Amino acid sequence: MTSQSPDVTDPAEAAVLERMSTLDRWLPLWIGAAMAIGLLVGRFVPQSRTVLEAGSVDGTSLPIAIGLLAMMYPVLAKVRYDELGHVSRDKRLVVLSLVLNWILGPALMFVLAWTFLPDQPEFRTGLIVVGLARCIAMVLIWNDLACGDREAAAILVALNSVFQIVAYAALGVFYLQILPGWLGWQTADAQFSGWAITKSVLIFLGLPLVAGYLTRRVGEARKGRAWYEGTFLPRIGPIALYGLLFTIVVMFALQGEQITSDPGSVVRIAIPLLVYFAIMWFGSFFLARAVGLDYPKTATMAFTAAGNNFELAIAVCIGVWGVTSGQALAGTVGPLIEVPALVALVYVSLWLRRRLFPLSQPEVAR
Repeated sequence: MTSQSPDVTDPAEAAVLERMSTLDRWLPLWIGAAMAIGLLVGRFVPQSRTVLEAGSVDGTSLPIAIGLLAMMYPVLAKVRYDELGHVSRDKRLVVLSLVLNWILGPALMFVLAWTFLPDQPEFRTGLIVVGLARCIAMVLIWNDLACGDREAAAILVALNSVFQIVAYAALGVFYLQILPGWLGWQTADAQFSGWAITKSVLIFLGLPLVAGYLTRRVGEARKGRAWYEGTFLPRIGPIALYGLLFTIVVMFALQGEQITSDPGSVVRIAIPLLVYFAIMWFGSFFLARAVGLDYPKTATMAFTAAGNNFELAIAVCIGVWGVTSGQALAGTVGPLIEVPALVALVYVSLWLRRRLFPLSQPEVAR
């Protein structure tokens, strides 16, 4: 899967653009349409929520679960697992990612939540919960579209998964109870299930990761790497984007009525989220460049630091505070803002590559 900015001036990138599929070329349009369709269905077809929530996987709607797995499998099948050892030895990459994801990211969301929503404790709590849920799913799509380093993304997503299991509950208590208490501010009661978080990671990252790894090992063993990457991967590549669009439609259909019935609150929640994405993405991008990372790893760092695991955040908000709570609404607004914001940042990333990394060549359906 390859995607480039429409503003192409380099002949090599123009050649890549010509080979793009219609799905890739007009991806922002399709994503916008998917969001609109989902919102309309959720708003004007009330029974759709009952149908979509009829089955679930670890508390996640079965259609969303299917979409997530379909979205992640092709991307993880593209990873060259024999190169992971080399990538993991880059201490700059690993240390910087851990600092950005588990120190700066949650702290920034805490500050923004209290700055923009001092009078809305439920929305504020929901945003903090979102900030603690580091991305392990859609970030693989954004990274791939921006021609980031797939092997680095796989490692950083795996690290996020481990820290999510180990640290999520403890950080939740710290940012919702301990730190506000130290500052003399209002605290929020919260109980997090460590096992529920672990199951979420094992299902939505573990299953497609194992499937992707086995697919590459078996495919290369039987047909060779040239066939696997030149013939097989292009065939399954579009599945990831179809899964993304399907997931967006279902996600917004499930929450459409809640979002459209309270637009004022949606705007208030959206503002700190937009600020968060901008600070995290641009800060991570330029910090990674400053420490000497090449473009693919720089892009990977930016997207893995800026993205959030809204599936987990929404599940936590609903499980702890209820489906009609302000916390759940804050979690629901998350993907409404993240999807278009990170799609736009894919194009910004490709634009910055041409200007800041002139020696970086376009990736052609690796």
